Amino acid sequence: MKWTDSLDIAIALDEAHPDVDPQYVRFTDLREWVLALDEFDDDPDRSSERILEAIQMAWIEEKD
Repeated sequence: MKWTDSLDIAIALDEAHPDVDPQYVRFTDLREWVLALDEFDDDPDRSSERILEAIQMAWIEEKD
């Protein structure tokens, strides 16, 4: 997965952290959790606030 795969990342995060409400996750934690995913393979420096927000929004929608 790459940073642009926000829906795939959101699904993987939901599976890895099922008890977490993504609405309250700080971007610093979100970034670390994405980097820790086994399937994730992208440059850590390519993340941005916009990308993290897209991942968070996809995760919130996935929870609904």
